Amino acid sequence: MAILDVQNIEKHFGATRVLEDITFSLEEGQSLAIIGSSGSGKTTLLRCLNFLERPDKGRIAVGGETLFDAGDPSTQREDEVRRKRLHFGLVFQNFNLFPQYTALENITLASKLLAKEQPNFKARKKQLFAEIDAKGTELLAQMGLADRAGHYPHQLSGGQQQRVAIARALALSPDILCFDEPTSALDPELTGEVLKVIRNLAQRNTTMVIVTHEMAFAHDVADQVIFMDGGVIVEQGDAKEVIDHPREERTRQFLARYGAN
Repeated sequence: MAILDVQNIEKHFGATRVLEDITFSLEEGQSLAIIGSSGSGKTTLLRCLNFLERPDKGRIAVGGETLFDAGDPSTQREDEVRRKRLHFGLVFQNFNLFPQYTALENITLASKLLAKEQPNFKARKKQLFAEIDAKGTELLAQMGLADRAGHYPHQLSGGQQQRVAIARALALSPDILCFDEPTSALDPELTGEVLKVIRNLAQRNTTMVIVTHEMAFAHDVADQVIFMDGGVIVEQGDAKEVIDHPREERTRQFLARYGAN
């Protein structure tokens, strides 16, 4: 059974159709790269998956549980949105770290807020926070930032900030980790360090959806690729097959401009 099942998603902004009939699935431990020109609907799709936007049509399921069904109002309750977002970790283009918090505090903030909702929080606060801090410290070490726990965002390079953002997304142990152009705000010399982290996550069979313009990275790391254009899926399939041997003319034209070679 697929960990992520997306069926017939559509999203309109007024008369503009941004997404139309988006359907795909992803197995646990796989990585999916979504490619396409700016304005093709890639970011809107990620926002729908994370419930930052509500689709106008379609269905989203994770692990067999229907999280959203446009035809079922019971799946669209606002008080359920936060719980549903916990299935997804989202890494933004521009880091979105809180400037007033250290790297470790940025990573642990959401976990500590959720811990406060536990019925026995007051009695176990010290233990819970110690466990959360320990996990945050471990994630920083995995990102190669063990010595940056007490640094504030302005004291970190762009690549370091994005690695903190990845650790923050992992802190709540999401089913699926989503990246929205994770290197687009980085200088070329910093791009490699972030891509290396994502490669390592793929090697550990982290389930990921990655919006990217890094074609060589998508070719080498992703299991599947979806090429979008004009809000529709033009082509999808095995990453190497789609990138090396595209069937559709629009895919070929895109890869001629942004290809892996």
